[in-house]
Amino acid sequence: MVNPRLVNLLLLLSLALASASVSWEPPQETSLDLHGLESYQSATRIRRLAVEFFDRYQNITIFDLIEPENRASAQDLQCLADLQILMKDVATTKVWALKMIDSWGSLPSGILTGNLIDLGNYDECMGVDHAVTTSHSIRGKYCLARFRLAPSISPYLSLLPAVCFPSSCSTSHMDTLLRKLFQNLLNITLDPDVPLVREKTCKTAEREAFDGLTIFTIVVLSILLGLVVLATLYDYFACQDKANINVWIKAFSARANCRVLFRLVEPKSNPNVIDCLHGIRCLSFIWVVFGHVYLVMAFSPNMNFPKLNQWTRSVYSMIIQHAEFSVDTFFFLSGLLLVVIALRAMERTKGKLNIPLMYLHRYLRLTPLLALAILVYMKILPLMGDGPLSGKVTFDDYAVCEKTWYWTLLYVQNYATHDICLGHSWYLAVDMQLYVIAPLLLIALFKWQRKAAAGIFVLLLLLASCLFSMMVIKDISLIAHTNDAMYKIYFSTQTRASPYLVGILFGYFLHENSGKQFKLSPITVILGWLVALALLFCCLFSMFDYSATTEPPPILEEAFYLTLGRIAWPLGLCWVVFACMQGYGGMANSFLSSPLWQPMSKLSYSAYIFHMFMETLNAGLTRTNTYFGNYQVMLRFWGDFGFTLLLAFVAYILMEAPLGNLESLLLPAKKPSPPAPKAELSLESKMPLPK
Repeated sequence: MVNPRLVNLLLLLSLALASASVSWEPPQETSLDLHGLESYQSATRIRRLAVEFFDRYQNITIFDLIEPENRASAQDLQCLADLQILMKDVATTKVWALKMIDSWGSLPSGILTGNLIDLGNYDECMGVDHAVTTSHSIRGKYCLARFRLAPSISPYLSLLPAVCFPSSCSTSHMDTLLRKLFQNLLNITLDPDVPLVREKTCKTAEREAFDGLTIFTIVVLSILLGLVVLATLYDYFACQDKANINVWIKAFSARANCRVLFRLVEPKSNPNVIDCLHGIRCLSFIWVVFGHVYLVMAFSPNMNFPKLNQWTRSVYSMIIQHAEFSVDTFFFLSGLLLVVIALRAMERTKGKLNIPLMYLHRYLRLTPLLALAILVYMKILPLMGDGPLSGKVTFDDYAVCEKTWYWTLLYVQNYATHDICLGHSWYLAVDMQLYVIAPLLLIALFKWQRKAAAGIFVLLLLLASCLFSMMVIKDISLIAHTNDAMYKIYFSTQTRASPYLVGILFGYFLHENSGKQFKLSPITVILGWLVALALLFCCLFSMFDYSATTEPPPILEEAFYLTLGRIAWPLGLCWVVFACMQGYGGMANSFLSSPLWQPMSKLSYSAYIFHMFMETLNAGLTRTNTYFGNYQVMLRFWGDFGFTLLLAFVAYILMEAPLGNLESLLLPAKKPSPPAPKAELSLESKMPLPK
């Protein structure tokens, strides 16, 4: 028979997530009947879960750990022995045993407003190390237990208290003991197929010795650091004339590379440079980091969980929810720079294009830093810090890199696997795949010019039609996340090519009209800005009505929105770039073309690769519950963003700049390849926003 008090309790607790589906007003005091209040009060018995646990199991036996018909294993007996010692020392108030009790989580305050997690005291549990014999110690094992209160009402309505057990106990031991405890306290039967404790949530203070790959990573970083330090010292003390410094020393000298990094070039000093692209690139990268901070905060132990649903229905949230357009910005920039630079080089070489050298340059430009990042994420990140949420609050499980790292280095991870090593590297795969077919488009534009441009436009329409048809026919919704939408229409190259092709067509337009000044009337300029802003704002806010009602749009509407949006966004950017180049940008051009953007623009590739390192590290160090709010996210953003730039600077000085210099020395100096020199925009589109 169902416990009526439990039913009332679950109905009360369901209010914690009621706003996830409907708008909810706080109930009046008179709306809580006597039975509801009594049920809530009886549930507070598990507020001090550790006390209840140790009270029930003070005389623990082997049959509390295993079923009577099962035979006890050596691990069962060891766990039992440690628990018996723990219970004895708790009774005699030994400090180490009391610390293990004290580190447990409890029923958190404010569960009716969505506070369902209590992280306990992570460091107190991990610090338990009680010597029993010379060869055996009882150490703390920290885990998060998940107790689903009302699965029929909501799968999210679960309490997550922290528990601390002897490390000799397995998660099955913990699950058995806690299951019996909850069933005894609440007089219910829990689903045996849903474990209360999972191994992936558990941590101990024991650390494995460095494996060969970790040592290799440390050695590589040490060698790079040593080369940079030696070259910098030689540059500083032995080179009086910086213009005549040895090229090999200059390649690794932090002093020389910092001069390049922080050299500011005045706008319009080089006619081959599109100055406003520095600002567009940097603002888009800031948008990437800002959006990722919101996603990390959404996975954090927020004490006001229903606030997330209210936030998603706000106008402001549209900027974050549709931050995927930052990806389209970088695709647009990549196609634009590719054509502008390549056609200029092809004119000097009479149409010759060294395609193998193009591919080699591109691969060497991107891969060394990406390979180092894979090693750092896998082996160095776990050594930098630890916490109860390490590896559980971000999108990536970096352990998958051990199995899929080679797909990432081959730039086919968006098709080859669903376990992408460095999840945010999917963009590099798409960009590289588009780069592989780019020479065909470049040769066609050089030979057939406008006819080729018309053909590219037709290709653009065909790919857009392909995206639209896939969504409608196969019912693939990116908003509702149906039918593996992320891999079929978000990560796939054919569905992301539209902004890239728009960039190619616009780049061809700029190349054909290079040096030409367009005289536009004020009305034309105003109309141009109004149309461009209308396109950009429609992409961001046209889905607001559906977000406000928390209902996904019909698949037909979403297909039109996604297909046309990926064309409309780069078209709006075309006007922004054109207006800034032609002198019609006004304040926008002054802001986007400011020389202050140039250092960040040069750091943007390193910053993109490593920004998730800082966000993962800082999120994993969380020790207490957090509060979700726009101001709180902004505070988190500035910390993550600031340390990201510092880490990007280190990566740039240690590896990106030295290897880029070595490549320039080893490969032919005059190469008709598309990548821009450092005086221009050395980074083509490399910053995605994975979701």
